[in-house]
Amino acid sequence: MVDKKAQLKLEGGKKTLELPIYSGTLGPDVVDVRSLTAEGVFTYDPGFVSTASCESKITFIDGGKGVLLHRGYPIDQLANNSDYLETCYLLLYGELPTKEQKEKFDDTIMNHTMIHEQLTHFYNGFRRDAHPMAVMCGVVGALSAFYHDSLDIDDERHREIAAFRLIAKMPTLAAMCYKYVIGQPFMYPRNDLDYSSNFLHMMFGVPSEETVINPIIAKAMDKIFILHADHEQNASTSTVRLAGSSGANPFACIAAGIAALWGPSHGGANEAVLNMLDEIGDVSNVEKFIAKAKDKNDPFRLMGFGHRVYKNFDPRAKVMRETCHDVLKELGTDDPMLELAMKLEDIALSDSYFIEKKLYPNVDFYSGIILKAIGIPTSMFTVIFALARTVGWIAHWNEMISGPYKIGRPRQLYTGAAKRDHVSIEDR
Repeated sequence: MVDKKAQLKLEGGKKTLELPIYSGTLGPDVVDVRSLTAEGVFTYDPGFVSTASCESKITFIDGGKGVLLHRGYPIDQLANNSDYLETCYLLLYGELPTKEQKEKFDDTIMNHTMIHEQLTHFYNGFRRDAHPMAVMCGVVGALSAFYHDSLDIDDERHREIAAFRLIAKMPTLAAMCYKYVIGQPFMYPRNDLDYSSNFLHMMFGVPSEETVINPIIAKAMDKIFILHADHEQNASTSTVRLAGSSGANPFACIAAGIAALWGPSHGGANEAVLNMLDEIGDVSNVEKFIAKAKDKNDPFRLMGFGHRVYKNFDPRAKVMRETCHDVLKELGTDDPMLELAMKLEDIALSDSYFIEKKLYPNVDFYSGIILKAIGIPTSMFTVIFALARTVGWIAHWNEMISGPYKIGRPRQLYTGAAKRDHVSIEDR
C-alpha cells in the first residue's frame, strides 16, 4: 500500500523524482526505486542489506526485538506446540492444518520417502571422504533427472508434488550421505515412524538389528528441524529465488540453495562452534580464551554467540537451550567438549561483558552441542540444516512462481577500464 512518497533530487539536474513508499504488515517501510533506471541511475547496496528484493507473506524477522514469525506465528509457539511437518504445512499453505489435513499431509510426505533405486548408484561416484554437502549438491540436483513428471513450474499441482518429494526425500538423501562415508549399508525409510524418528533410524539403524529411537532425542531432532525451517530472505533463500526467477526447475533451485548454505558464513555456524570447542580444548583453558575474545586486537572469536540479524537475543535459542539440557540429561554424556560448552554458556549468561554486548548463545551454539551429543559428526551439521531449510526454500520458490515475477538481474557500479582499442600482440 502506497501511503507516503519520497523525493529525490539528482545533483546537477532540474528534475525531482517522486518515489512511492510502501508499508508492509510489519517491519520498516520500503522506497520503490524501480523508476530510477529510466533516469540512468542505479542504487548501490553491496550485499543487498538495505534492499527488499521481493514481497513475501511467509516469514518476518525483527532482529532488534528478537522476533521470528512464520505466517504470523511466533517461532517458540511453533517449536513447543507443533511438529516439523505441521510447520511445513504452515509454511507451504499459510495456515495451520486441521486434524484431517495434518493426517493427510503426514501420510503424503511419509509415502514419498523412498528414492528411485538408480539414484543410490550416484553415491558410488563420490570418494568416501567427500564432504557430505558436496554429495548433497550433486544428488539433489540429480532428482530432476528422475522426477521429470513434475517439472512444469506453471502447473500448481506439479509444484505441490515437487514440494512433497523434496520434503520427503531430503532425510533419505542426507542419511545416505552419512552411511556412504562410514561404509555402512543404506537404511530404507520406515513409513510407520514420524519424520524425525525416521531420519534417526536411517542415520543410526543397521540391518542386523531393530532400530530403537529414543523419544527425547527424536523430539530434539524435530525441534532442530522446526527452528531451521525458514529464516526470511537470507543468502540461500535469495539464491533459490534468483535461480527460480530464470525458470529453473525446483530441484535445481534447491541444489543452488544447498550450495549457498554450504558457505561457512551461512550454514556452517554450528560446525564452527564445535571447531572452536576443539581449539579451546579443555575447561581449564576457558578463562584464557574468554580473555582473547574480549581483546579487540586478538583475532580469536567465540562462535555461536550473538547473531548478525538478532541484535538483542535469538528467539530460537531459548527453545534450543531447554532442549539441549534435556538431551544432555537424558544421555548423561561424559564428554569433555560438552562440559566445556556448558562452561562457556554459564560465562556468557553471567559475565557483564557478554551481557552488555548482547553476546548470548544463539541457536547454532545449542544445536551444535545437541548434534554432537547424539553422535552426528560435524561434517553432517550443514546437511541437517539443508534438510530442515528445504521447506522454507520451496515455500519461497512457490510463492514467487505463483505470482508475477521477473528474472533477477542485479546491477553494478563499474570501476574497470574505460573503452580502449585492441593492440596487436607484436606491439604490446
